[in-house]
Amino acid sequence: MVTVDIFGRCRSYTESREAREAGLYPYFTPFGGQDATVAQTVDGEILMCGSNNYLGLTSDPRVKAAAQAAIEEYGSSRTGSRLLNGNTPLHEELEHELADFLGMPAALVFPTGYQANVGVIASLVSRHDVVILDREAHASVYDGCGMSRARTRRFAHNDMDDLERQLASVPSDAGRLVIVDGVYSMAGDLCPLDEVVRLCRRYGARLLVDDAHGIGVLAEGRGTSAHFGVTDEVDLITVTFSKSLASIGGAVLGPSDVIEYLRHHARSLIFSASATPANLAAAYAALRILRAQPWLCRQAVENASYVRRELAALGYDPIPSETPIVSVRLDGVPHTLRAWRSLLDRGVYVNAVVPPAASPRLRASFSTTHTPEQLKRVVAAFAEVRDLMPLEDR
Repeated sequence: MVTVDIFGRCRSYTESREAREAGLYPYFTPFGGQDATVAQTVDGEILMCGSNNYLGLTSDPRVKAAAQAAIEEYGSSRTGSRLLNGNTPLHEELEHELADFLGMPAALVFPTGYQANVGVIASLVSRHDVVILDREAHASVYDGCGMSRARTRRFAHNDMDDLERQLASVPSDAGRLVIVDGVYSMAGDLCPLDEVVRLCRRYGARLLVDDAHGIGVLAEGRGTSAHFGVTDEVDLITVTFSKSLASIGGAVLGPSDVIEYLRHHARSLIFSASATPANLAAAYAALRILRAQPWLCRQAVENASYVRRELAALGYDPIPSETPIVSVRLDGVPHTLRAWRSLLDRGVYVNAVVPPAASPRLRASFSTTHTPEQLKRVVAAFAEVRDLMPLEDR
């Protein structure tokens, strides 16, 4: 009998090894000590422009002190799910603070943002329902749809005509859920959320907004729904703590009865160990700093806007954005990897993005704590390697 070895596909995968041998492997870099803008690598100190630490709070003494105090009080882990022995007052205090800040009735904290999306989607829709999602929605949204077994349709990115066509074609006896990102992470562009809300109401669809990159950035940190003034018309919002809130974890916000249902049906919550006390306390501290210092959001956006303007003056074509994300599309994977390496050689770290994540590009992101001198250094590095970065053919 001839059998198929499932490890065969592993042996045939050579791309990462080849990239390492060529010195062009841009992933799993072992970073040492790091503040918000400077990190240590085996090759020395680099200027960090590839983090989602938008408010620079990961190294804030108040956030670190809160995490340390939580370990002293609760220990390093709860060693169980929230359903059984993993729940703490920190979970509930953070949920209350999040709901109040974002203007939603209730919140439910998950161990990660990924698990929040997966748990919400897989719990709320079934094979009898239809999910319509933006083609560029986060991978966790796609995974949640797969787990739910709902009929999944995609609409062209931010194309409201295509969204309406998809909504109009849903059978009348099917539940319908529209899912969008508030801010799309690879380009930094915003979803036209006011238009999405209008279409959802016209066709009787519920709306879930993944606002991982909107919270702590837009509308003094309250996110994309507040930016468009439609918070009261959005059904559900998911957020992560791993960007502006300087920690790891996630949450869903929405009506109290829906949150209570998810609390007892979301498998990614029930069958996963609780977030650690340190993570919860760090996110809670960061959220309270954000509420007290909303100018932090504006500074992060202004820093990115400066870099975006300077890159355009150099002849680049950065994707327009109102966020701390600066995305520059390039002509192919080889150019992208060489450009990433050239910037790293000049002490500037950005993200090399290649398919299937998105079309080839360099993605930089900026923090409130990047100084004017550091921003000028970034622009100077891009200027030096300009000839290695032909723009994407259009």
